[in-house]
Amino acid sequence: MIDLMKIAKTEASGGDLFNTLSQLFDNGDIKPEGYPDAIVWKGGNHDKNINPIAHSLTDAYALLGTIAAVDILGLPFYAVPMWSQYRHDTKLECLSWFGNMPCTSIKWSTAGDAYVNDGNGNKVVVMGKSGNAPLRTQAGVYCNVRPYGPITVVRSMPCLPYSQDKSLFDVDDNGIVHSEMNTPGVQMAYANRLFLQLVNDTGHVGRVATKPTQAMEDGINAGLHSWLLQGTKFEVGRKYAVDPYEEHKDRIDKIIKLLPDDFKDGMENWSGKIEQHIADTNYGLLVWDLINKQNTIVLSTDLDGDRLTDLLADISDPLREFGGMVASHIGKKINMRDVWTEMGYTTGNGRDMTSVMHRMDGPPIHEQTLGSADAMLLRLLDGDEWVGGTKQPYDPRIHFVLIRDAYIDANPDNKELHKWLDDSLEIFDEVYSGDRPGFLDGYKLLKNSIKPWGN
Repeated sequence: MIDLMKIAKTEASGGDLFNTLSQLFDNGDIKPEGYPDAIVWKGGNHDKNINPIAHSLTDAYALLGTIAAVDILGLPFYAVPMWSQYRHDTKLECLSWFGNMPCTSIKWSTAGDAYVNDGNGNKVVVMGKSGNAPLRTQAGVYCNVRPYGPITVVRSMPCLPYSQDKSLFDVDDNGIVHSEMNTPGVQMAYANRLFLQLVNDTGHVGRVATKPTQAMEDGINAGLHSWLLQGTKFEVGRKYAVDPYEEHKDRIDKIIKLLPDDFKDGMENWSGKIEQHIADTNYGLLVWDLINKQNTIVLSTDLDGDRLTDLLADISDPLREFGGMVASHIGKKINMRDVWTEMGYTTGNGRDMTSVMHRMDGPPIHEQTLGSADAMLLRLLDGDEWVGGTKQPYDPRIHFVLIRDAYIDANPDNKELHKWLDDSLEIFDEVYSGDRPGFLDGYKLLKNSIKPWGN
């Protein structure tokens, strides 16, 4: 058994977490390309029939939950140290190590507002904040794909009309905030192509969420989309009044010249239904799509994609609540969650929304956010995970779900592994049914219940 409490206390006290964790793993036998000095650990049973995945060891329960899960499952993995203090100490280079690992990976959200030691005894805000933006840039991420219920959002990255370059960021004497656009056009093109491929492969309706009438960056994005549609069999319903490719042709042709010569090969046979909307319109449309169970793929910028996925995560609870209010008004006492399921709806409260980042080169990175992980870990350290009976302990199920998704992605044809992963998740649900155990007790119960891979 791993002493998880010792790890939690070491992190919380600012102790030597690197030394503590390095004793748990072996040195890895691979390095990310271009980083010969990268720290990569390995663990689990490295079965030649299984492609391992890489874990990012970040903060709080993203760290502790991962260590517990990999110990319980025994699957082959690599791990890259990436917690806030280590990101700061390596001047964010560890983000490049992880972002360039040559295998399918899992990246947890990191503490964006953490204080760390600056090396001189002072506390400072961690360099790079959450590290998300530099990681995506250094990993060559061009989009993430977030499916939820009938709707899948393809979020073009970075695709942000604000500065991520501190040297160019300023506020002038008139209070005007200066920022430069920081969106590689080539990555826009890749995101657009993936969007069209998903529409072609699934048969779902494709909705474009940009604002080419007002934002220059969105004009370029929409123009690339227009260029990609040329020579395909897609049917475009609602169209932009002005063809953004023709409007920005000279600029867009500069991007097209940078793309591989075979970039559009095969697209002449792609087909499907595309609707071109102004970004704002999609918020209302997606609510209707959710209600009508309309299978939809949405192409969005990073900024709007964030808002659209937040909408999807948050809308189901109000819909259920309103449904219950209507039922109560007509004199019916019902369990709205049961009714929601009986009506064929599958969305929960957004915590089960998956996200996969696609890289220009290399396998994808599965990512997940743990919103209140820091606060929940403090309860464990304080000795009362239940907070006097008002709270529930941390639920580590998301670790097992995300690990399952990543291994299936990395090993699509290994049916034996798929069944073992499904069986392990069933065992987890049996152990965690009823009153949720404390985190350390749950770890012991799962260790005793799940037979590790290869044993």
